[in-house]
Amino acid sequence: MRRLLVLLASLTASACAPVWDGEPNDHFDGTRFHNDVPVQKSLLDVLRWMLSREPEAWPERVDDPPEVRPATHANDGELIVTPVNHATLLIQMDGVNLLTDPIWSQRCSPVQWAGPARVHAPAVRLDDLPPIDLVLISHNHYDHLDLPTLEALEAAHAPTVIVPLNNAYLIEQAGIPQERIIELDWWQAHAHGAVNVTATPAQHWSRRGLDDARKSLWSGFWLAGPAGTVYFAGDTGYGPLFQHMRARLGAPDLALLPIGAYEPRWFMQAQHMNPAEAVQAFVDLGADKALGMHYGTFQLTDESRTAPLEALDAARRERRIPPDRFQAAAFGAVYRHGAASTLAQDRQRP
Repeated sequence: MRRLLVLLASLTASACAPVWDGEPNDHFDGTRFHNDVPVQKSLLDVLRWMLSREPEAWPERVDDPPEVRPATHANDGELIVTPVNHATLLIQMDGVNLLTDPIWSQRCSPVQWAGPARVHAPAVRLDDLPPIDLVLISHNHYDHLDLPTLEALEAAHAPTVIVPLNNAYLIEQAGIPQERIIELDWWQAHAHGAVNVTATPAQHWSRRGLDDARKSLWSGFWLAGPAGTVYFAGDTGYGPLFQHMRARLGAPDLALLPIGAYEPRWFMQAQHMNPAEAVQAFVDLGADKALGMHYGTFQLTDESRTAPLEALDAARRERRIPPDRFQAAAFGAVYRHGAASTLAQDRQRP
C-alpha cells in the first residue's frame, strides 16, 4: 500500500509539462519523444509489478563510504572521477568540475516521507564539493533529477545545467535562471571551457507527473577534452545505440555504465541494462576502461544489493575482461585516468 501511495504522489506532484515546440523527427512525434524499442510501461504493468513483487531484502543501513574531500581541480592532462552515490559522479577534467545526476536527498521520491530511501550517505558532503561549474541531468526521474539538491547547488555554486530537450521548466523550479540552462537534442553539443558535451541517445523514457510521460527527452552525455573522453550513460537499456555511438564519436577512454535496477527482466529489460548487458555495451563502445554505477544506494527494483557486483564479476570473467578494465564504482574512492591510459583507484584524499 505504501508503494501505491508513493506512485499516486508521483503522478500528482509535478507541474504539468509543456509540449516541446519542435519539428517531428526519428525520436519525436510532435508531442512525445520515443525510442525505436518501446520502453514505457502502462499503468497496469506498473500495478502488476507492484502487486506481485518479491524483492530481495536490502539492509536499512550499511556503513557509510569513506568521506572524500576532492581536489579543487584536476591537474593538466588528468581526469579524476569520484563516485558519490547512485548515478552521481564528480568528474574533474580540463579545468571543469561537473556533477552527473546529482542527488543528496534522503529519498528519491516526490515526497520525503515515503519512497526509496538511501542506505548509505553520499561519499562527498555537499559542503565539501569543489566549485561546481557544470551539472548534467540525463532525464527527469526522481533518482536522477533531484530538485532539493539542485537548489542547494544553485545557492552554493550557481552552475550551468545541461539537460535533454524540454527539461528546462523543471530545472527552473530549483531557482536556476534560464540563461544557465542548456537544452540539447541527441547529438547536439555544447562547449563549456575546454570540455565539449554531446547529448547521446539512450533507450529509456521520462515521467514525473500524471500527464507528462515522454514529453521530456532523456539522454546520456559524451565529454571530450584534452584530458580524454568520457561517456556517461545515465539510464538506458541495451541496444545498438552503443555501436552507433562508437561509429559516430569513437571509442571513449572511460565509460560510466549503469549496472543496477534490472529485475524483474519482463518489466525492466527495455529500460535498464543488467551487468551482462553493461559488459556487452562496454565491448560495443570499445571503451578503454569502465566504471559500473547506478547500484547499491536506493532499492528501486527487485535484485539484492550485492547482485550487480556478483553478476558483473561473472560477466566479466565469461568475456575474459580483466577486473581493472571494468570495475564497479566504489563510492568514496577516487579514480584517476592519466595519459598512460590507466585507471588507478585511490582511497586517499586527493
